[in-house]
Amino acid sequence: MTATERWLRLEGVDNVRDVGGLPLRGGGTTRAGVLLRSASLQYLTPADVMRLVDEVGLRLVLDLRTPEEIERYGSTALTDAGVETVPLTLIGESRNYLPETGDDTDPLLRNYLGYLADHPANVVAAVRRLAAADAGPALVHCAAGKDRTGTVVALVLDAVGVERDAVVADYALSSEQIETMFRRWTTASGDPMPEDLTPHHPRAEVMETVLARLDEQHGGAAGWLAANGLTDEELERLRERFTA
Repeated sequence: MTATERWLRLEGVDNVRDVGGLPLRGGGTTRAGVLLRSASLQYLTPADVMRLVDEVGLRLVLDLRTPEEIERYGSTALTDAGVETVPLTLIGESRNYLPETGDDTDPLLRNYLGYLADHPANVVAAVRRLAAADAGPALVHCAAGKDRTGTVVALVLDAVGVERDAVVADYALSSEQIETMFRRWTTASGDPMPEDLTPHHPRAEVMETVLARLDEQHGGAAGWLAANGLTDEELERLRERFTA
């Protein structure tokens, strides 16, 4: 799959793509149709639901938003259609609070490392669900599908052996959808478009640093997951599900 082929164009949700077709360090690619990643699903249309359920065969949604976000926007149309939805927050009770690790070099880096430091059980629970033999096609999302989603997906891709440059490139690909997402959100809320969207774009060097930290401290994402409770059997199932 090319980067263009990986995008799934839906009517009511942006930043939707398949993580299939990414190159593996030992050769081969990740499987298509196993995992999608996206922004929030609150504006899904009936046609979107039909496409995801009937065509993609979606069976599991991992919702990384906060309890406050979920309460504010309610259940999604996929949940109402019977798709299993598992809430696994990485930020705590409110978006006004972001986890931090004490790193004073980059706020975004602090946040990403903070997800792992403050909510390791939820990160591992997300990966464990994706590794389950009966998981079926799954989708992981947060609000924009770039920070919380980007961190969890990057861990999965690194753990199954995706080439590092491809892991980082997949994370950074969300940059293509920033303006589209903000136009949807501001149109719905009636707020003006921000004059400068630069702070909202993912930056490749941040994810490179996160993964380098995991290399230094745990030998990579797989080592971090193992240190936080993922079993060897679960890691092997994850790799079997994601790699061709």
